[in-house]
Amino acid sequence: MFNPRRMRRSLADLLNLVLPPACPLCGRESVRLGICSACFAGIHPVVSPCCPRCVLPYPTEEGTDHLCEACLRASPPFEWARAAGVYEGVLRQAVHHFKYRGAVDLDRPLGQLLAATMEEPVSRFRPDLLVPVPLHNSRLRERTYNQSLLLAKVLGKEWRLPVAARHLLRVRATSPQQGLNAQLRRANMKGAFALHRPLAGAKVLLIDDVLTTGATAAECSRILLEGGAGAVGVAVLGRARKDP
Repeated sequence: MFNPRRMRRSLADLLNLVLPPACPLCGRESVRLGICSACFAGIHPVVSPCCPRCVLPYPTEEGTDHLCEACLRASPPFEWARAAGVYEGVLRQAVHHFKYRGAVDLDRPLGQLLAATMEEPVSRFRPDLLVPVPLHNSRLRERTYNQSLLLAKVLGKEWRLPVAARHLLRVRATSPQQGLNAQLRRANMKGAFALHRPLAGAKVLLIDDVLTTGATAAECSRILLEGGAGAVGVAVLGRARKDP
């Protein structure tokens, strides 16, 4: 059966092969898949020392991994979190293009970057399914796509894991998190999510774009665990260095 969307994608892939587009971040180098090599090199991975629970990067390069103050005061419901890089510079720019400017073709390079970062913790955790952080229907109509779901689909193909796009629902529209401190972010997320179906002990890997204070990841994890998840890990593209 003729599929117009598949045909358009095939024609776009063919055109990109013949005339590679300019890198959407720097505009200089032509690329065949998403982002040029120079911009990829500008992404800074999260390295030790950092918090082993919420992967908060510390400002000093000396010392060993240790729990941050926030995780010591209130241990988050997720077991661990990992990020492809520090949320700054090139990675921040890439996420903004991907999330707000309709650059959906960045799903593959960013998803593969995250998959490479997550190889060791995923092999140890052995998740049963991937759950993207959902958007409320009003936000989804406005944006037309959920960037976390696009990432999860790439990761699902990489790891041959099912993507549960409708297990976790966003049942309350929330104000944007930008500019809110940790306390206000937690309050903003209360009651925002609900579980559509029970999880019966499944290990869940929660997928999102950015971890700032961890309020969204914590609330999603709480709902998943209350709904029967055996454990929750968190995978994000970027980890902010400190609370806003």
